[in-house]
Amino acid sequence: MTITIEQPLDTVVEKKVAGGGDTTAELVLDGGFVVPDSNAFGNTFRDYDAESERKETVEEFYRVNHINQTYDFVSRMREAYGRLDKTEMGIWECIELLNEFVDDSDPDLDMPQIEHLLQTAEAIRKDYPDDDWLHLTGLIHDLGKVLLHPSFGELPQWAVVGDTFPVGCAYDECNVHFKYFKENPDYWNPMYNTKFGVYSEGCGLENVLMSWGHDDYMYLVAKENKTTLPSAGLFIIRYHSFYPLHKHGAYMHLMNDEDKENLKWLHVFNKYDLYSKSNVRIDVEKVKPYYMALIEKYFPAKLRW
Repeated sequence: MTITIEQPLDTVVEKKVAGGGDTTAELVLDGGFVVPDSNAFGNTFRDYDAESERKETVEEFYRVNHINQTYDFVSRMREAYGRLDKTEMGIWECIELLNEFVDDSDPDLDMPQIEHLLQTAEAIRKDYPDDDWLHLTGLIHDLGKVLLHPSFGELPQWAVVGDTFPVGCAYDECNVHFKYFKENPDYWNPMYNTKFGVYSEGCGLENVLMSWGHDDYMYLVAKENKTTLPSAGLFIIRYHSFYPLHKHGAYMHLMNDEDKENLKWLHVFNKYDLYSKSNVRIDVEKVKPYYMALIEKYFPAKLRW
């Protein structure tokens, strides 16, 4: 089944704080979703310098992440996990596995992952009621975090979560806690530390190795299990943590025309992924039948993981 989707309208209106840089006071999206003034800890969203109980944990996470995410490491992880030989299970089974995990890289929320998945999906559903593929994408975008589970090798958080970035070319300075890349051996390798590195201009992100984690893993799972989600859905799953691209416009020299079209949908999605995080709980049993129907529409009953 092939789905044709219209490009999103330019529906985002940003209102800046008077006198103040890039801080977003309010983001009104199509349908009325309004960005809260602060995250679950009372701070600005994605403020990695804010003093909070999460600050030290988050910075230490990025230090280890940036040192260890090399081109060789990513290649080995993709080869090993790309076999999809860990288990077979349905999408909702995977969602339930995530209940016990909290993302150490996230400065905005410390609730179990199922809460974030449902908050994201339900916020999108309200504003884009006719785009059910986008609702489902919101629900499943973080399912690759099952890599943290013992049955998947219990990978450390630095190899599962956090902002993603290309490996095999120079690290852009807009990456969070960029200073720690200087301890990564690829930073000093002339094969990998130039603008294009092992790639070429306009080669397409499909041909670029991204730092290993839940985004790339879930993309492989969805693609290899023959999901009928449109290409924009797969693009969102693989690049939703690629903040250097969709927030700062870095690495665009590697994109092709299809990437640029799909990026429009990623910009839509990202607002809900980031700003729907709150302590407001979703009634799981109430919404579960709707999402079970979407899962059946776009995925097989059992997937290889």
